[in-house]
Amino acid sequence: MELARGSDPQPAVEHRGSAEIQRKHRDAHDHLQTLKRNRDDESIEWLSMTDNAFPGAGGERHGAQPGHGHDRRSGMAQASLPVLMYHGIHADASSRGRYEPVYSVTAQAFSAQIDWLLAQGYRSVRLDDLCGDDARGGKRVVITFDDGDVSNFEVALPLLRERGFVAEFFVTSDFIGTDGMLTSADVRALSAAGMGVQSHGRTHRYLEDLAPGDLDEELSFSRQVLEQVTGKAVDALALPGGRGGERERLVAQRLGYRYLLNSEPGPNRGWHADSYLQRLAVTRGMGMKEFAGMVTWSGIGPRMARMRYHALRLPKRMLGNRRYEQLRARMFGP
Repeated sequence: MELARGSDPQPAVEHRGSAEIQRKHRDAHDHLQTLKRNRDDESIEWLSMTDNAFPGAGGERHGAQPGHGHDRRSGMAQASLPVLMYHGIHADASSRGRYEPVYSVTAQAFSAQIDWLLAQGYRSVRLDDLCGDDARGGKRVVITFDDGDVSNFEVALPLLRERGFVAEFFVTSDFIGTDGMLTSADVRALSAAGMGVQSHGRTHRYLEDLAPGDLDEELSFSRQVLEQVTGKAVDALALPGGRGGERERLVAQRLGYRYLLNSEPGPNRGWHADSYLQRLAVTRGMGMKEFAGMVTWSGIGPRMARMRYHALRLPKRMLGNRRYEQLRARMFGP
């Protein structure tokens, strides 16, 4: 139990609180050990899982009405929509501590992935196209980048433009101009090139850990900074660390965000404009077969990724974000 600031410690309460924390650590440690042993398991139990194995996964989302697979503003049917999540593009696993190195992909891999999308008939769209007059139909994909790594401008932008692709860049505003991250001029250039510049929070703190006033400030300040830099509206938010729920959704909408994106793997079937878009994380070492299966949501790989995502939610809830990250780093490495 947390003691009020400035109060005298209560030994009995302190002891019970410490014991409770230790128990939660043991339970979460055991749970993570099980995941570590089974993360490569491809048994029939995994194969038998369906797209509806978890509430809201690829079907009914937060704020959506069951059985209504269309956008309430446009009335357009929403088929399966892959939303890809990238971070940095580097020859090595460079991240400067801003994100996990596994999310740093090579330029060769990124080029091969968007070339595959082109060959398969996909066209990239901006988020506004999802609720606009996009009558062209066909296979659509949304490409996103998180954090604001300088490689987004130096590497990703030229490769995207060569192929006529667009992307949404979710920038953490306090990172602008820091080592290895986008400058204000870079952000303006991305916007001028027809790319989307959107919010990834001000400081990248987990939104669900913030007090109400801090949450408002985190989201409103970031939006104001990015709108001043680009001169354009910022109406999409990607949750830092993918952490957030109903409270964060409602606050973001109250502050004017129209599109909300998390990090839950899924195909976005039956998506609504007022619900979270699921995203597919592209990682270093991901082969083309795995990438293709993820985009088309086919085979065992995507379903295993989603099961692991949901399984990890238990220790996160038990320990809280800070203790969970500490335990995870000790077990799986940085």
